[in-house]
Amino acid sequence: MRRRPFLDQRRPSFKRRWQQRPWWVRLALSLLLALACVLLLAVLLGSPDPGALPSTSAASSGSETTSSPLLRQRTYLEGITDALNMTDEMLSARSFSRQLMDQIYLAKTYVVVAKEANNLQFVAELSAQVLRAQSILAHAAAHGGTVMEQEAEKAIRDMSVLLFQAQQLRYDSGITIMKLKGQIQSLEEKSKAEAEKSTKYGQIAAEELPKGLYCLGVRLTMEWFKSPELQRKFSDRSPAVQSNLRDNSLYHFCVFSDNILAVSVVVNSTAINSRHPDKVVFHLVTDDLNYAPMKAWFAMNDYRGVTVEIQKVEDFTWLNASYVPVLKQLQNAATQKFYFSGSGNRGTPIKFRNPKYLSMLNHLRFYIPEIYPELQKVVFLDDDIVVQKDLSELFTINLNGNVMGAVETCMETFHRFHKYLNHSHPLIRAHFDPDACGWAFGMNVLDLVEWRNKNVTGIYHYWQERNADHTLWKLGSLPPGLLAFYGLVEALDPQWHVLGLGYTTVDAATIKEGAVLHYNGNMKPWLKIGMEKYKSFWDNYVDYSHPLIQQCFMR
Repeated sequence: MRRRPFLDQRRPSFKRRWQQRPWWVRLALSLLLALACVLLLAVLLGSPDPGALPSTSAASSGSETTSSPLLRQRTYLEGITDALNMTDEMLSARSFSRQLMDQIYLAKTYVVVAKEANNLQFVAELSAQVLRAQSILAHAAAHGGTVMEQEAEKAIRDMSVLLFQAQQLRYDSGITIMKLKGQIQSLEEKSKAEAEKSTKYGQIAAEELPKGLYCLGVRLTMEWFKSPELQRKFSDRSPAVQSNLRDNSLYHFCVFSDNILAVSVVVNSTAINSRHPDKVVFHLVTDDLNYAPMKAWFAMNDYRGVTVEIQKVEDFTWLNASYVPVLKQLQNAATQKFYFSGSGNRGTPIKFRNPKYLSMLNHLRFYIPEIYPELQKVVFLDDDIVVQKDLSELFTINLNGNVMGAVETCMETFHRFHKYLNHSHPLIRAHFDPDACGWAFGMNVLDLVEWRNKNVTGIYHYWQERNADHTLWKLGSLPPGLLAFYGLVEALDPQWHVLGLGYTTVDAATIKEGAVLHYNGNMKPWLKIGMEKYKSFWDNYVDYSHPLIQQCFMR
């Protein structure tokens, strides 16, 4: 039997209840609803645009009384939308964010100045306001909105009071700038003093003879004088060896040095990398002190059949003060004082006060045709180089009528003529281009026939005589070389001569492709101050298994 629903217990529907009300109630409610709709529509149509400017009266009565001109940003607020980001906000000079940031920057400057004045209370107040402003900006950035007037006004006003107070305390921009300039000048003076100390100590370290080299020289000297057999190797040269010294079909190299170990590396690296070491001839010139140990070393060691000739500069009797201008100057007390006196404001810079500039070995390169009168072409090598490739091709390079083949160094302005010569002197200014390319001594191909024809040594003498008062140049042998060989240099491929391993960073690929690596600069590979990353190229050609090397060099 189906259960009958209890309809009388169910809640009547809205339609049924509406129909059950009296007619006049329904009419009144309908009228009220219609009136509400009309009023809502009127409000919507008559309300001002939120982005529109307020009326003149509203602006005069409200804005000016509640907001200072500092905070006024009416024009900017017209374009604000919900999608505006902080970058746009910060780029506007009329935004609250920009005002806060400007105050932060200025406040941080005053914090530094106030600290120097030991006004710690003021520093604390400024720092607190800086943190407050930064917090407001961080909150706005995190929520993707803009800094509103109600949250920024008090922070800007409070910061303005402190900035005004800073000006009253004489922390104004003029004084701040003066103090900062003073600090910069003080730091520059300290930096200059430290740089001079570094240069001085570096120069001393570079000039000092390492203990190992001194030991090697002493032991080799002892070996030479107690061993007649070693002495006979140089005194009893075979006719074939004597002939090699004058044979122009062979490859002749010359090195002028008092460093036995360095010269051994030059000879060894050349021999190892030569395709025909039996055709290589080395002409070595040293001083009287190192003459015996140099001969002892090369009598003890054979470098793949390379011919070695050793001479001492004191045997060149034609090198005298009456013929050589620089020798006359080097014997002059005034010249020695010029190089070694560091007193006074106009004292000679420390880098010029180096014994090598007073050594005739350093100037011997300008007399190569006279030292080897029977030779036609030689390659001059410094003692601070390492040879990585066969150099025989250097003797077949066409110099196109020039005297010297050299690698130019004018890739940067430092290596142009005006950096080495005094172009304010009328004699230099009249004859030489200040922007002419410099070139490097250290690996140079020399056509001695052209040298003699063009009288390069005579040109060198001319300029040395003009520089007796040191007004044309001050440093070493490169400046007179630039003058003597001016217009007589053939540029070589830079791969023949890689420079800078003794003072700067050199590209690894450049080093790998280089035929000759040059440790020019103070940081020589045999010194403790040498650059570790480049020492291995030099160490590869030192025979550390040799008994004398083991005794003198603790590795």
